[in-house]
Amino acid sequence: MKNYIPTIDVSSIIKNNFDNAKSFKVIKEIEKACIEVGFFQITHHGIPLNVIKNVCAIGEKFFNSPKENKIKLAPRKWNNKNKNIYRGYFPNSVNGKEGLDLGDLKITSKNSKKYKSQYIEYLNLNKSLDKLSIKSLSNYFDEMFCLSEILFRGIIKLYKKDENISKQAFSRIKTLSTLRFNYYPNQTKPVEISKQDGVALGCETHVDSGIFTVLYQDKKGGLQVQNKKNKKWYDVPFNKSALIVNTGLALEYLSNGKFKATNHRVLWNKTKRMSVPFFFEPSYDFRMSHSFLNTCSKSDNKDIIFEKFLNQSLKKFIEYQR
Repeated sequence: MKNYIPTIDVSSIIKNNFDNAKSFKVIKEIEKACIEVGFFQITHHGIPLNVIKNVCAIGEKFFNSPKENKIKLAPRKWNNKNKNIYRGYFPNSVNGKEGLDLGDLKITSKNSKKYKSQYIEYLNLNKSLDKLSIKSLSNYFDEMFCLSEILFRGIIKLYKKDENISKQAFSRIKTLSTLRFNYYPNQTKPVEISKQDGVALGCETHVDSGIFTVLYQDKKGGLQVQNKKNKKWYDVPFNKSALIVNTGLALEYLSNGKFKATNHRVLWNKTKRMSVPFFFEPSYDFRMSHSFLNTCSKSDNKDIIFEKFLNQSLKKFIEYQR
């Protein structure tokens, strides 16, 4: 089913106009995709293809650099010279793939000390990357953050609330949003064999933690989404002009279960491939409430601070057992 993953032209809402009929139609399409599939592709998203390709090239160059260069950015678990626990590089010995997790690049060694969160860490990228690359990554983080916030504000609009309440949930530099590079090497064996259908996997079946994940995958593909009703798996097609968006556990929580996080996985592929997801996640001290998006103003006793919510969610991932 080539059309199982909807493709949505988001150009009208990128202009930050949520009030005209065309924009409202786009927001309704996003809502439908979130509820029925949990995944959709967006086109005309405002981020030029050459910018995305440049960011991918930076990732490729980093992962193809010597091990001693990459390990300079590794957290303390793999490099005891570093203080970082959450941000940085992890080797493929952990779970079959290499990764690089970058927090908000506006975080400096000075302002990181202002915030009482284990996930807000300064990562000195100068150890392994050139200044031009760092600037490109910083600009890309900014663009992805803005794009994600526009999508979230669209969801808020559906609930007939002021879209500016998104500022309550997302405050730079307090956001725990993450720009990640996933690099799948020539895997000699699968990470997991699906218990459901026996398929060999390069990345385990999982759901994401945040509000949205906005992903660029390379043309080798391999990403699959599970249909919530019939439990079958469908390929996410490669579209060089599109970004893939999926809903996460935080949005499920804030919508009181209306938008459910969706299972997805990556097929085992013996050739190298890379994906670049952006995990759009709230401020560490944001109080998560089922009533945040709903019309009822009353809170309940299930409110939870996002940092604690994220911490619980990450326990299922081997690479975060640090």
